[in-house]
Order: sequence, then C-alpha cells, then structure tokens
Amino acid sequence: MQVVKRDGTITDYDRSKIVVAIQKANNEVEEPERASEKEIESILEYIEGKKRKRMLVEDIQDVIEDKLMEYGHYQLARTYIIYRYSRALVRKANTTDESILSLIRNSNKDVMEENSNKNAIAASTQRDLIAGEVSKDLTRRILLPEKISKAHDEGVLHFHDADYFLQPIFNCCLIDIGNMLDNGTVMNGKLIESPKSFQVACTIVTQIIAAVASSQYGGQSVDIHHLGKYLRRSYEKFKAHIAETVGSDVSEEVIDKLARARTEDELRSGVQTIQYQINTLMTTNGQSPFVTLFLNLDKDDPYIEENAMIIEEILRQRLEGIKNEQGVYITPAFPKLVYVLDEHNCLKGGKYDYITKLAVKCSAKRMYPDYISAKKMRENYEGNVFSPMGCRSFLSPWKDENGNYKFEGRFNQGVVSINLPQIGIIAKGDEKIFWELLDERLQLCYEALMCRHRALQGVSSDVSPVHWQYGAIARLKKGEKIDKYLYGGYSTLSLGYIGLYEVTVAMTGESHTTEKGKDFAVRVMKRLRAATDKWKADTGLGFALYGTPAESLCYRFAKIDKKKFGTIKDITDKGYYTNSYHVDVREEIDAFSKFEFESQFQTISSGGAISYVEIPNMRHNLKALEEIVRFIYDNIQYAEFNTKSDYCHVCGFDGEIIINKDGEWECPMCHNKDHAKMNVTRRTCGYLGENFWNVGKTKEIAARVLHI
Repeated sequence: MQVVKRDGTITDYDRSKIVVAIQKANNEVEEPERASEKEIESILEYIEGKKRKRMLVEDIQDVIEDKLMEYGHYQLARTYIIYRYSRALVRKANTTDESILSLIRNSNKDVMEENSNKNAIAASTQRDLIAGEVSKDLTRRILLPEKISKAHDEGVLHFHDADYFLQPIFNCCLIDIGNMLDNGTVMNGKLIESPKSFQVACTIVTQIIAAVASSQYGGQSVDIHHLGKYLRRSYEKFKAHIAETVGSDVSEEVIDKLARARTEDELRSGVQTIQYQINTLMTTNGQSPFVTLFLNLDKDDPYIEENAMIIEEILRQRLEGIKNEQGVYITPAFPKLVYVLDEHNCLKGGKYDYITKLAVKCSAKRMYPDYISAKKMRENYEGNVFSPMGCRSFLSPWKDENGNYKFEGRFNQGVVSINLPQIGIIAKGDEKIFWELLDERLQLCYEALMCRHRALQGVSSDVSPVHWQYGAIARLKKGEKIDKYLYGGYSTLSLGYIGLYEVTVAMTGESHTTEKGKDFAVRVMKRLRAATDKWKADTGLGFALYGTPAESLCYRFAKIDKKKFGTIKDITDKGYYTNSYHVDVREEIDAFSKFEFESQFQTISSGGAISYVEIPNMRHNLKALEEIVRFIYDNIQYAEFNTKSDYCHVCGFDGEIIINKDGEWECPMCHNKDHAKMNVTRRTCGYLGENFWNVGKTKEIAARVLHI
C-alpha cells in the first residue's frame, strides 16, 4: 500500500510510523488509559486489511481515532487528536521567512524567474515580490479553504496570482479609454481634461496605463482607434494657425500641405511618446505596464484615415525597435500589439493592404503583432470585433440597458486552471473513472473561482479611484460598492486548462491530432465548456473557458506529476505540458495545418484562445509569411508567430549575424564569435520547420528542404 501525504507526494506505507505516533500519545496518559500492544496491532491489521492501493494520511489518522474510542481509550483518543492538531498547526505556521530571505540573497529561482518581465534583483521590484510571498503564504494558510490550498499544492488545479489575492484587486481589463479621453479623468487628485491635440492625448494615455497597471495585477488593453479624432484635431489646429499666420498670401493647397507636414511630425512624436513612456515607466509592481495596443481599422469609423496613419506609425516604430543600453535596437516586451485583419486589409487587394504588409515585416523581425481575424471573430462573438484583455482572455458579449454591446470598461475577476494530464494519468484509460474525476475536480475549480468572486464582493470604489471613480472601468461615487459590476456577465471568471494533448495520450495512447484522439479531446473540451456554461446559468456570473497561455504553469504541473507518478512517455518525460489545446511542439505539422486544426478548439474556448507557430527568420521571404497571414483571416480567430531570428546575447544585437572572412559566425556590432552566445538562423526560402546542424559542416545550418 502507498500513502498519499498532505503535500500530494506518495510514499510507501510504513506501519512503524503509526506505532510511534500511538506510543507518543500513550506516554501522555496514565497507564490504564494506554493502548496495549495487542490493540495497536489490531489497529494496524484493520488498516492493512482494507487492501487499498492508496490511502490518504488523513484517512489513516481517522481510523486510529475511531479505533481508540472503540476500545474505550477516550482520553488517549483526545491526546492523539491534540497531537494531530498540533502537527497541523506546525504545518500551517508561517512559511515565508526562507522564501523572502532567499529573494534578498537572489537565490529564490522559482520566484525570480516566474515573471520574466520583472528585474528580480532591483530593490523596488523585490519589495513587490516580498509582498507577494506574504500574500501567497496567507492565501494558502488562511484565506483559501484547506481543500483548495491542498489541490493547488498537489497540482490538481492552479490558483493563479495568489501573490495578489490578499488585496481586493482584479486580474485584467479593457480600459474605457475613449470615455477617459473624451470626458476627462482624475489622477493623484488632479483633474485631467479632455486633450486638444494628439500629442497630449498620447501622453494622457500613457499616464492612464501606468495608473491602471499599478492597481491591478493582470494585463490591460487600449483600443488605439480612440486617438484618431485627436490626430484630426491637431491637423485642424495646425491648419487654422498657419492660415491665420500667412493670411491670403499662400494658397489653400500649400496651407494644407504645411498642416499635414506638422501633423505627421506630431504623429511621430505622439507614437514615440507611447512607446518610450510604456517602456521607461515603472509601475508599483516592479515592471513596465503589461499593456496591449489594439490596432483595428473599423470601416464604420469616421476617423479611419487618421487611425490608418496611427497604426502605420506604431508598426514603423516597432519595426525599428528601441535602443538598449549599448545603443543597439532591440525588441521591447511592451506594448504588445494585436492587429485586426478585415476585408480591406487581409492581403486580397484591399485598400489598407499596405499596412498589413508592414505588419508582416514587423512580425518577421520583431515577433509582433499578433493577428485577429475579424471574419472569424464575428462568427464567434455575435458579430463583434474587440480586443482581448492584456492577458489574452476574451470577454463574452454583453449589452447595456439600451441594448448596445459593450466591451471596454469590463474586466476579469480571476483565473483558476485545471491540470488535465493528471486526471488522465490516474484514470489509466478508464473513461468512467476519468469523467467522474474530471467532474470532481471541476467542482473544486468552481469553488476556487468563487473565492475569487467573494474576495471582490463589498469592495469600495476607493481602493482604486482610477478604475472605479474616474472612468477606466466605471464612474462610481466615493465609498460606493463595486458589486453591480461583478454580476450579470459584466465581468468574467476564467477556467483555464493545461495539457489537452497529454491527457489525450494518457487516455487513448494517441495525439489529439489523430481521429481517435481528436474525438476524445473534443469531448473533453465540450465537458469543460458545459461546466462553465452551467456555472454561469446557476449563478448569473460570467464564467468562461480560457485557453490560457500560462507557460510557467505548463512546467509546474509537469514537474509535480513527474515527481508523483514518475516518467511517463509522451506525458511527463518532456518536462512540460502543452498550453491548453495546442499541438505538441514535437509533432511534424506545418503552419497552415496547425492553425486549421486548432481553430476548432478556439470556438469552444470562447473565454480566450490563441494559437501560434514557430517560424524561421522570414526577413528574406516575406511572401511566405504573407501567405500565412492571409490564411489566418479565413481560418482562425487569433494567432501569433514565434519568429526565430538572429540575436547576439553579448550586446543584444537583433539583426543578421554575418559569416566573416574566416568562415566564422560573427556579430557585426560587438564582433562576438562565440556561437553559444548567439541565436543564428539562415533562411531565404519559405521553409517552416526546425533547423538542424549539417553534419560535416559545423559552421552551416541546414534546412530539411533544398536550401542550405
């Protein structure tokens, strides 16, 4: 028999531990009250007679208490219970000391590497990380029900962002930026009126982004189309000023030309303000604001021409990059860019195809933007096109009292993710066990998500005025409760999931890309979706199924399961699980087939889903990349590229690594020749697969097609 300990680890049954525990209790009572050796042996035989493959340690202790009372040893039973309780108190004692001290010593790798966007060595960032460790400790020991904490520790589920659960703040949102620009806002007690120019509007947007990021823990998104009217205002202001200055001495045509030149200068300066402010501002959580810019050319937008100019300039500046401390242009982590493909810019002869071609260039060099198909999104979201929240989760369609769809000014209350592979490992191919266990664990996820919801109930608007009082989410009065925004689907609660591929392998022996595997995988997805739909119907809360891109969680779940169940081929042996419904990276599948296959799961996972493909350096073959972008528009709602490009880890150079006259790889910036300190890709064809070393020619990288 094996024993499942409280931390989820499994150990072999050892009867001597039971004997020692009862004898310790025996020593605390008078002789007549003590259990005899015969009675202790009887207890052991009862436990072993159950012939269970596994028993929880709590179940064993319950048997001991029951048997001691059955034998009339009530005082001994009480002593044993007290002993058991005291051990529980020890387990619940403060556990933050070592984690905090190791942070200060820069040796807490798990915490320091959990968020790659934070410099964990900086003192200002460490303050946030230290507070996070305290929050996680209190969350586990006090704030969450013990069964939820235990499920988290055992890798049954993941209670996301426990390092912020101590505070009454939410996850991510779509800022109602149009409202804040048009009607003004307040920050730090100072009134900020509606801007009169594009440059000022850009500055205000970055101030809002920083303020919002400091009072929530997830990402935020800003729809850039709201800036179009302010670019027009700048043009009209310049034109009026020039006309007034030159009078009738200059023609209308020249005045217009001068005004447009001034406007273009302001456009460049305004976009540069956004890019540099976002990358140089530091929020109170120790990182640049986690923000996404939504780039959508809506055909019904009266300022579509201005917005085309703004989007084009954003892409131009992102393509150029930002200089690092060595003066080398690099790709900044933020803002993330999401570009919408529609009929007029999907590379089929549309008016704005030229902007999409620029976006493709940017993807080839800088990995951004991500792409949304307006065509597919309208099919999935009642005809609407809107931004994902910064964390890539999507809101559900919601109408206000006038019957108008509303997306901006809404938010996500929090996320809990379920470990699908672990269920498959335990079920060992038995579907009856699998579905029963899945339903049990989904119930745990529901209860965990309700903890998220209850933590926000009764919260006052005063906790974050920029969110609740001055327009980012709402315009409530001081002291007013936020509760009405928690119900009716206005905000969402997300059920994430990890490892659809691995659970399919565990249950069917095949990948979910095969017919047999796909049938099972689709049934799993539909069961997850049915659960969130039922929770939504039962509670009136906005539950949604979320294809989480939680990379670190893929490793955490796999690490826990490997320790618990050992090395299992194609499941725990890789050291990671796949994100949500994604195809495993080791499978041979081309970009088009991957997107086409994964699109069916995006439709089910309506609370958020993104698919990606890894492609080589496509700077010399943009036509191939354009073909994929055109395919995205017709076939999948949300996609991104992970582009493999040349990169020097010594100086940060992000360009083409050259081969020098001696036949060696060399960075043209710092002249580094250590191949281990650079990423090098060589592509001039449209091959979309992995590199491999050409045996016998160690200075060359070969593709699996006719290009070297």
